[in-house]
Amino acid sequence: MNWFSKNPNGLEVEAALRAALSSVIDPRTGKDVLTTNFVTSASFADGENGAKVTITVELPGGPSPLNDKLQAEIKDRTEAVDGISKAIVVATAHKAKVTPDSPRGGHANPFGVEGSKVSENIVMPFVRRIVAVASGKGGVGKSTIAANLAVAFAQAGYRVGLMDADIYGPSLPVLFGLKQKASFADGQIQPMVAYGVKLMSIGLLIPEEKAIAWRGPMVMGAVQQLFTEVNWGELDILLIDTPPGTGDAHLTLLQKTQLSGAVIVSTPQEMALADVRRGAALFRQMDTPVLGLIENMAYLEQEDGERLPLFGEGGARKAAEELDVPFLGEVPLIPLIRAASDSGTPLGAYDPDNPNAALFRDLSQQIADKLSLVPGEQAS
Repeated sequence: MNWFSKNPNGLEVEAALRAALSSVIDPRTGKDVLTTNFVTSASFADGENGAKVTITVELPGGPSPLNDKLQAEIKDRTEAVDGISKAIVVATAHKAKVTPDSPRGGHANPFGVEGSKVSENIVMPFVRRIVAVASGKGGVGKSTIAANLAVAFAQAGYRVGLMDADIYGPSLPVLFGLKQKASFADGQIQPMVAYGVKLMSIGLLIPEEKAIAWRGPMVMGAVQQLFTEVNWGELDILLIDTPPGTGDAHLTLLQKTQLSGAVIVSTPQEMALADVRRGAALFRQMDTPVLGLIENMAYLEQEDGERLPLFGEGGARKAAEELDVPFLGEVPLIPLIRAASDSGTPLGAYDPDNPNAALFRDLSQQIADKLSLVPGEQAS
């Protein structure tokens, strides 16, 4: 097994954990969860009262009472080890069929001991506004826009969170330069904080190299847990960086949360705008207001000041007019945004005096105005 992160509490704790897990027997194979390679990794984080451990497992056959019981037993045995104060069990993939010698494969389950369960509603009484940042098509820079909007909100004094709801391709850890895994306290996942923004992503819970192959209900369960099992605290606004398209993550947001609105990001060309129209139609169908459209990569400004519209010109503005939704503004194709994003520092923190950082502050203020939002008020 790959114990992929350093254990700050010493080899004795690690040895004791191995012994504890060796006592967890899968009745289908008659073997322990280490011998069967059901436990794939463990991550240790230091804590005041001992190590906090995240265990990733691959259990056979999809969601089932037996697998729930095994996950619970792994958690209980881990927390019984001297020197370990807290454990969370993350299920990343399930084998389709199990025998004592069966190879790995099959499909997946959301993280957490009860990851496959989806409740009726998501209630966040201490979050004043929840806003989806969406795009019909991938590759339009939606995640970069969401990250820079979040930093702009924070710089304006808002209590802001950013949740990465893209389960298959989480990008938040890269955009904010986060290398550590999330920690746990009082039974909840603790969001990480960077540049004044509370942050959470599936990428902060599972190993970076782990492929996620989850079916729709499992994705919906995982998205719900990012809401309900994370200690978001009091927020003026929670931005949700949604995956491209109109899939399972969007259905969870629209059916189970009280979204205050959606901001749609697009590039100017018709290929992207066709999907924007479908995305806007989905939000309207579910009675969620579209707060506005942002046109990203609108043009490349050359050294002489001339604007070169690489992907067409004015497409998102025209689409906003057709859809009768506000056009919030253009974001040019800026090499510095790419450099800042690759460095793990959104532009507003990387170069606050840059004119384009001011552009994001203007966009965030427009969104706040449409939500009648001012910093620091109590959630209703």
